[in-house]
Order: sequence, then structure tokens, then C-alpha cells
Amino acid sequence: MTGGASLKSKLMAEFIGTFFLALTICTAAIRGSAVEYAPFAIAATLMVMIYAVGHISGAHFNPAVTVAVWLRGSFERKEVLPYILVQLVAGVVAAFSSQLIAPDSQVSSLEMQTVDSLFAEFLYTFALVFVILNVATNESTDGNSYYGAAISFVVLAGAITVGEISGGSFNPAVTGSMFFSDFISFADLWIHLVPQMVAGLAATFTFLAIQD
Repeated sequence: MTGGASLKSKLMAEFIGTFFLALTICTAAIRGSAVEYAPFAIAATLMVMIYAVGHISGAHFNPAVTVAVWLRGSFERKEVLPYILVQLVAGVVAAFSSQLIAPDSQVSSLEMQTVDSLFAEFLYTFALVFVILNVATNESTDGNSYYGAAISFVVLAGAITVGEISGGSFNPAVTGSMFFSDFISFADLWIHLVPQMVAGLAATFTFLAIQD
């Protein structure tokens, strides 16, 4: 899905896409500007950013996706760490930018049930990464025009289904923005980060296992 862009261009694209995804989540969902429409705002932002920069960076916007695409063999190892660092920084910048946009909003900390949230984050991160690998890295679907919509609809479905349970992150960079928005506590970070990364690995090995 990527062309011959330089690493600088790729990192700029990843920053922009991750930033606007996290900004929408922090503002529409965490700070409540969109209320029940937040999942649709998030999915729409993700979709347009995928189509905007997918040809430049691959539109990962998610450390779990970056690791999965690398393990799948569609990404260079030397670019993994720079991608992840830029994604995480973009999430943090988005959290503080959201505060500037909506300074008078009140953030209510998310109270998660550990087991429920672990399963929610694992299952929908698995679904997200599995779909990405199939629609954006698979030779048999190469050149399709629907990959952005397919990926975004996974996030939409996950946000609607388990957003009230785990916060609906499915993305370590987004989890970082949630932490810096005071939506989740430091002690609860592992409830997101562990299942997200494990799910990314599980989705990758599942994808590879079902290839003929």
C-alpha cells in the first residue's frame, strides 16, 4: 500500500494520521463533544486519513499494526521503531491539543472491569489487525479501493460494541492519548497495552496460518 516515499515523508504522514485519529477520540468521545455520535466521527476520521496518506506510509496509525505488518513481511525492520515513536508522540500531542480545543469540558475517568476490558481490547484489536492484513497487505486484494472503509468499519463496530466497557482503544497510541487526557489511570494502562499487542501478534500468526 506504500509507494517509494522517504522515511521522513512516511513519518510525517503517520504523525498527521495518528494525530487526527487521537484528536477526534479525545475530543468527540473523551471530552464528549459528539456524545453518541463519537464512534462515527472516529471512524470517519480514520477512513479519510487512511485514504489521504495510505499511499505514503501505509496508514498504520497504531503500533500494534506496525509490528504486525513487519512480522507479516510487508515492512522494513529499520522503520518499526521510528513509526512507533511518531505514533506515540502524535497521540500525546493530540491529547493536549484536545484540551486546548475544549478547555471547559469535564473528563470522567473510565472505570474498567479488568477481565471484561482485557477481552474487549484483545478481540477488537485482533479484528482490526486481521482485517488490515487481509485488505491492505494481501497480494490477492492488492489495489482494492475499499481497504480504508473496511478498516474504519472495524473501529466503528468496536467503538459501538465495547466502547463503554474498555474505552474502545484497540491502539497503544490512542491508549497513550487516553492516559494524558486523564481518561485512564497509569495503573490501568496494562489492561489496554497487553491485550492490544498480544492481539496484534495473534492476528498476524492467524493471517499467516490461513494463507494458501
